[in-house]
Amino acid sequence: MTQKNETPALVLSFLLVAGILGGGFWWFSRSWTGLSPTVSQNQSTGEALSFATVQNVPSGLFNYGGSTTWAPIRRDLDPALQIVWTNFRLRYTDPIQGAPGSGVGIQMLIDNQLAFAQSSRSIKESEHQAAKQKGFSLKEIPVAIDGIAIAVNPNLGIKGLTIEQLASIYEGKITNWNQVGGTDLEIIPLSRRPEDSGTIEFFIENVMQKQPLGNSVRYIGSTTQAIREIANNPGAIYYASAPEIVPQCTIKAIPIGRKPEEFVSPYQDPQFSDCKARSLNIEAFQTGRYPITRRLLVIVKQNGQIDEQAGEAYARLLLTNQGQDLIAKSGFVRLR
Repeated sequence: MTQKNETPALVLSFLLVAGILGGGFWWFSRSWTGLSPTVSQNQSTGEALSFATVQNVPSGLFNYGGSTTWAPIRRDLDPALQIVWTNFRLRYTDPIQGAPGSGVGIQMLIDNQLAFAQSSRSIKESEHQAAKQKGFSLKEIPVAIDGIAIAVNPNLGIKGLTIEQLASIYEGKITNWNQVGGTDLEIIPLSRRPEDSGTIEFFIENVMQKQPLGNSVRYIGSTTQAIREIANNPGAIYYASAPEIVPQCTIKAIPIGRKPEEFVSPYQDPQFSDCKARSLNIEAFQTGRYPITRRLLVIVKQNGQIDEQAGEAYARLLLTNQGQDLIAKSGFVRLR
């Protein structure tokens, strides 16, 4: 009689324990799978969170080079990258003769002097053809957004320039600041040479609609030289990558617009008038409200060899959250 009474009790106890364990397992499984979609989504979209999570990073010493616009990224990002990937060793390589630049870097890549190149402009058709003749193709991977800022003397009293006015200045059609709302003052347009810089090639292609620079343009060797010229010459004007221009206190970046009523500044006004605290107008760059923007590109040699793997890995590292954070720290705008 006692044994018969104990049997149902044991069965009931077993079912109760099984229910508790089953419920706990269900809750744990649901909690775990609730986290899983985030991980799988990141993996499926190719978005890695940090340098350490990137796969297929090759070991070796890899030469790279190209655009001078990339200098802040090389300064802030590349050392941090190599702390994590100590065997992925990068060596910045200048050309044997002449100044570095996007076009020079792409040519060095074609000539097998670089594993991958950094560029501030897209690959030209002639460069695609040159690579094809060498038995491989070129691929560009965007990793950041940059804007072209227009620099003038801080005492120049104009509200801004339209794209058309800017082009006319560099064609030599507008020669005095009083033609665009300023005082009676000769305009001195400054520029680096087109063969030295992807920025100049981009400017001619997109702002000047492929028209050549006019005879009034004074050529200089670097942005540093241009900044000194503008600071000492109230009529001078220059264009360069926004992170090179915006924080400078001896010059000012003026608003640019497609129309006179659409002027947009490349930077946000800092508090307390601290010129060094100026930050880029990120929203305007991302949305295209600021009219002169471009993408920074990693140029990869598609030859099925380790150089291709190195270029692809470098681009993936820059597109991680960690890489994009460091790109923003360098003064550029995140692509992601």
